[in-house]
Amino acid sequence: MSSIPPIWSSLTPEEHEFQYNPQAAVPDYQDYRVAREPANAAALGGLARHADIAYGDHPLRTLDIYPAAGGAPAPVHVFLHGGYWRAQDKANFAFVAGALVPHGVTTVVANYELCPAATLDEVAASAIAAMRWVVGNIADHGGDPGRISLSGHSAGAHLGAEIVAHDWAGEGISAPLAGATLISGIFDPTPTMATSVNADLHLTEAIVARRNVEVRPPALASAVALFAGGREPWQWIDQTYRYAHHLHRHGLDPAVHVLPGRNHFDILDEYLLPQSLLLSTILGHAGVGA
Repeated sequence: MSSIPPIWSSLTPEEHEFQYNPQAAVPDYQDYRVAREPANAAALGGLARHADIAYGDHPLRTLDIYPAAGGAPAPVHVFLHGGYWRAQDKANFAFVAGALVPHGVTTVVANYELCPAATLDEVAASAIAAMRWVVGNIADHGGDPGRISLSGHSAGAHLGAEIVAHDWAGEGISAPLAGATLISGIFDPTPTMATSVNADLHLTEAIVARRNVEVRPPALASAVALFAGGREPWQWIDQTYRYAHHLHRHGLDPAVHVLPGRNHFDILDEYLLPQSLLLSTILGHAGVGA
């Protein structure tokens, strides 16, 4: 019996690049980070921060903790940045803490290993190691290890899905995640192999088979919310729906939201809008009100 050809099989090389390389679809992508810089600088300068805490020996296995004020252990939120597994730094995402800390949520913004120096296997392993460190150590920083949620954008959404799929029970860690908000994610790395990005990623069929979270069952019964931008290329949006179908097949009930007018890069502005559905979803997973 022949298999159904993948959705991207009929694309020209130019179409494939547009659909699966967000920078090709949004040529002014840098402008959106620049526009968020005042909010990011305000968070870096105005919040308490424990910076560059090591969660492993690699120089990129570091994280920043922005503790919430108050005496009681606070809910914890871990953010994993995008950059197609090859770029970006936690310092550019302090604005996430700026949105969450005022609501009493201790926020962790993590770096992780990057391609091409690391393989995608090593990138995923470092994200899982960051979560493992948070579970084991966040109580020392005023966080409640029983109330951890996460969000991730783009490649960070894939890494969040890796955390959802990881066998935590096999490590003796019980249900470390209260909820996951995965934004504009790439969940099957296979189509990336035919983009220019693979010059940095060095993906192989064996690597993408191991790192495809559309075929690996979730190991956590966490609340999952999936977001994408309505102005993203359709086949990029389709990854979110495919991953949602995958979670449904394994008994989860993910929420799926396509936000009109948002592209792959300005969707992060939703963290900065006090009444946004994205922010209220994250706060709901944390167990606090908007």
